Amino acid sequence: MLKRIKLYTGLVLLAAVLTLVFQNTQAVETKFLFMTMTMPRATLLGITMLIGIFIGILIALSGKKLPKD
Repeated sequence: MLKRIKLYTGLVLLAAVLTLVFQNTQAVETKFLFMTMTMPRATLLGITMLIGIFIGILIALSGKKLPKD
């Protein structure tokens, strides 16, 4: 039961993220450190989402304890 709830929650969140990304296709200028890049807003949102997922995975893995031999 809990697996289905997690699956449905994940699918709803994925649909919301994809809707947000596909509705924001305008080009934006992004400044990072000494660089200025022009890219679609959807690309910027996607990169930001991937960075957030990566950080979330790192935080989740840092809390797990490895078994001692």
